[in-house]
Amino acid sequence: MDVVFNSQILPAFTIALVVSLILGPLVIPLLRRLKFGQSIRNDGPSRHLSKAGTPTMGGVIFITGSLAAGLVLGWSDRDALVVLGALLGFGLIGFIDDYIKVALKRSLGLRAREKLLGQFLLAALLVVLIVTVLNRGTAIAVPFSKVFAGHYVILDWGPWFYLVFSTILIVGMANAVNLTDGLDGLAAGVTTVSAVAFVLVGLLSGKTGVALAMAALAGGCTGFLFYNRFPARVFMGDTGSLALGGALGAASLITGSELLLLVIGGVFVLEVASVILQVFSFQVFGRRIFRMSPLHHHFELGGWSEVRVVRTFWLAAVLFAIVGMTGFR
Repeated sequence: MDVVFNSQILPAFTIALVVSLILGPLVIPLLRRLKFGQSIRNDGPSRHLSKAGTPTMGGVIFITGSLAAGLVLGWSDRDALVVLGALLGFGLIGFIDDYIKVALKRSLGLRAREKLLGQFLLAALLVVLIVTVLNRGTAIAVPFSKVFAGHYVILDWGPWFYLVFSTILIVGMANAVNLTDGLDGLAAGVTTVSAVAFVLVGLLSGKTGVALAMAALAGGCTGFLFYNRFPARVFMGDTGSLALGGALGAASLITGSELLLLVIGGVFVLEVASVILQVFSFQVFGRRIFRMSPLHHHFELGGWSEVRVVRTFWLAAVLFAIVGMTGFR
């Protein structure tokens, strides 16, 4: 498959990177003055208690950087606008949740059903837009199928199945990134790798708007990592984590790589799977599989330093991205 070159990829990455780097020294002190500090759960690793009070809601930094780059360079591209709309929409849901937690001092933020309802409604709207306005259709490509079947297998079970499947995929990815956001630099770093992979997916599939938006997202996350790496000066909060997952989900739909997202985003999938398995095992057998879930806490409690866990998961993200790209049709 030929690569469709887009000269705006590098500028998009650079603008988002620079804007995020500039915003850090402006936003972090503001969050601190507003006393938008992170609350740390007592049932987590004890070493995390020292992070209490670190400014949160820092996702506004890379969301702003990504939007600035994406809108400046891709304002006329519908694919780019839909991905950026997913980034902003899910970011707003996360912002409301964070605001309730840190400003209104309601520890759990939005009720679970409220947050999920908002996510499902937004995701369904995105799916409808992508299928109708962007003429995406409802076919789903099966990655790696050519290796076994000799040709790429395409599944198309109709609009209702696609609506349900894709809505769940977007919401699931948003919450998977949210679960992954538990260590300094973890979610931002893993998302950067996944976003770069989707830059390539966008170029290979001829969806240059998606490639541009993903380049902007990668640049924004890279700039944010300057302030979020260990020891973090700011956390992204639900504002950032939900936004990242929503954008990745939208990008996968537009490029026809929904199932491939589960490979490229393998770290996110493992984090979710660890929680599901932990709950299932404890409820059914009364035993825990992991020392603590999500998975990154299992390694922390096993004696790994936070930096070692994060770097190992970053490497795993790179490997998942490479494997995923080999399965792209």
